[in-house]
Amino acid sequence: MRFVFKTRYDQDIALARHCGDRFWYSLLMLALVAAPWLLPEYWLAQLSFVFIYAIVAVGLMLLAGFTGQFSIGHAAFMGIGAYAEAYLAARGWPLAASLACAMALAAAAGVVVGLPALRVKGMYLAIATLSFGFIVEEALARWESVTGGNAGKSVPAPQVFGYALDSTESFYFLCLVCVVGSTLVVLNLLRAPTGRAFVAIRDSEVSAQSMGIQLARYKSLSFAISAALAGLGGALYGHKMQFISPEQFSLVQSIDLVLMVVIGGLGSIHGAFFGAIFLIGMPQLISLGKDYLPAAIGQATGLQSVVYGAVLIAFVMLEPMGLYGRWLKVRTWLELYPFYRRGMFKRQKSFQKSERLK
Repeated sequence: MRFVFKTRYDQDIALARHCGDRFWYSLLMLALVAAPWLLPEYWLAQLSFVFIYAIVAVGLMLLAGFTGQFSIGHAAFMGIGAYAEAYLAARGWPLAASLACAMALAAAAGVVVGLPALRVKGMYLAIATLSFGFIVEEALARWESVTGGNAGKSVPAPQVFGYALDSTESFYFLCLVCVVGSTLVVLNLLRAPTGRAFVAIRDSEVSAQSMGIQLARYKSLSFAISAALAGLGGALYGHKMQFISPEQFSLVQSIDLVLMVVIGGLGSIHGAFFGAIFLIGMPQLISLGKDYLPAAIGQATGLQSVVYGAVLIAFVMLEPMGLYGRWLKVRTWLELYPFYRRGMFKRQKSFQKSERLK
């Protein structure tokens, strides 16, 4: 008879910690697969957008939440992926090959942007990525022979083995396969030594380097993987919109992506999905709420930006761990009920590390 003993370390790196996780994730997958037969076309299209932004959010979460490298120009990688996919799809490339090329091109751009990360960090790294976003946006507007310039470029429907995925249901399944595959790749990467190196760099670069972790290699790798996922999301975004232009990948889009991971919860793959749901669902809630507001407020320009800013400030001040952090507290409350005591989840004071220890 053979006995197999699992250590605590094996449980920590497992994809599913226990049978409950397997049950609920399996139930969620069944619900998502059955969604085309249960939901109207409008909500199915919104779910497709959630999947697209979740792919980008997972990549940005890997970069910002697990490696500690913030980017305010991530919309540029989406733009590179979207235009590369549009260019190759128009020339009859198979979907798998065009998506792979779009991701590779975005990853190459990510390596180029990651080079300044070897010398700068924090606010200066954010400025470097912001500058890259401006450069890409200007290049997309000026390179008219390839991108169509400010007039934009149409994107044909994706084709798989000669079958056009031009219906809402077929494209929904394409996005579902891509988001599940991307999430599994990132989860397995985080369980590997590479993911542990990313987290060590985030916590303390000095300590990581003292343990033999090559900062240049892993920072560049993190940027490349994050940019590749953004390129994949941009390619799917172009197919969904069927038309792309440089204005769709501007600074505003980059800020929305940062807002998505911060509100979702930094350092959590679940937070990437929560942030994507927030980014797609909040405009719907604002549109519904306009009818109940005075006309001077409801019809005012910039209402959505004001609401986004207020929500971001509220989360930073009251719930720094984002929506996922709030869900953890609710789940713990349910587990402890009726033994919950007031003040049990009071947030502890945190002290910023000195620059020497970062």
